[in-house]
Amino acid sequence: MATKRSRSAARLMISPAVILLLAWMIIPLALTLYFSFLRFNLMMPSGNEMVIGLFGKGLHVPSPRDLTGWSNYYWFVTDPTFQAAIINTLLLVGGVLAITVVGGIAFSLLLDLPMWGRGVIRIMVIAPFFVMPTVSGLVWKNMFMNPVNGFFGHIAKALGFQPIDFFSEIPLLSIIFILAWEWLPFATLILFTAMQSLDQEQLEAAEMDGAKWPSRFIFIMLPHLARAITVVILIETIFLLSVFAEILVTTNGGPGVSTTNLTYMIYVSSLLQFDVSMGSAGGVIAIILANIVAIFLMRMIGKNLDA
Repeated sequence: MATKRSRSAARLMISPAVILLLAWMIIPLALTLYFSFLRFNLMMPSGNEMVIGLFGKGLHVPSPRDLTGWSNYYWFVTDPTFQAAIINTLLLVGGVLAITVVGGIAFSLLLDLPMWGRGVIRIMVIAPFFVMPTVSGLVWKNMFMNPVNGFFGHIAKALGFQPIDFFSEIPLLSIIFILAWEWLPFATLILFTAMQSLDQEQLEAAEMDGAKWPSRFIFIMLPHLARAITVVILIETIFLLSVFAEILVTTNGGPGVSTTNLTYMIYVSSLLQFDVSMGSAGGVIAIILANIVAIFLMRMIGKNLDA
């Protein structure tokens, strides 16, 4: 009886926080769904009436001319930019994941070796993860990848080569490189932590049995890191699907649409073209795609945990 009362009291005390968290998530989502089925552009005078009605004079009941059904979703999906945005998003996520997973494994193996100043080196490797995305994009754009005054440009000139204009010649690859630099410390931290839990006696026994380092890595280390790798892939994928700041401060989605991802396309629709309804429809599509990816990755993690 006392246990039931304590559980009820605990639920009662935690309920305000849970209700606040649900409201914080559900209300913006509900408004996004609401606007996605309307014809609402900030450049149209008729749209202002709805804003006043919604936030000033009470809830506005849309008239038949306001409701558009699924047309916003149709126009968003059939926009020529949409296909390029989806391809760029997949290439960006896949490229960053490949670099960070492979690089994270390599760094975790190196940091696990005995060396002088290992603590300082670990801090330096992890430090880039704490740099703000906007600051990171501006630093790489102006200090490293600028063809005139950038560090890479000076190196190319010193070696007798023509400097590369990264954001004009290889814009998407440049964005991938910047994001990989930001997320490599995170992957290294997770994988290095997993490497620390590896049973060293197992490695020593394999070495005594004559197993070479590649065999020990493939059959002992890599299976041990499988769970950590899936966690890295899951968390990075969720965040990389919504990359925006680095693209905004470096390429503005260009040249053309070569670096426009789904998030930047929603930004263009909502804040540059003032089409709130179209941007809301794009936001709902992005939520659906992100949840599909998250469910797939969660199942993959679940299989690894069962194994």
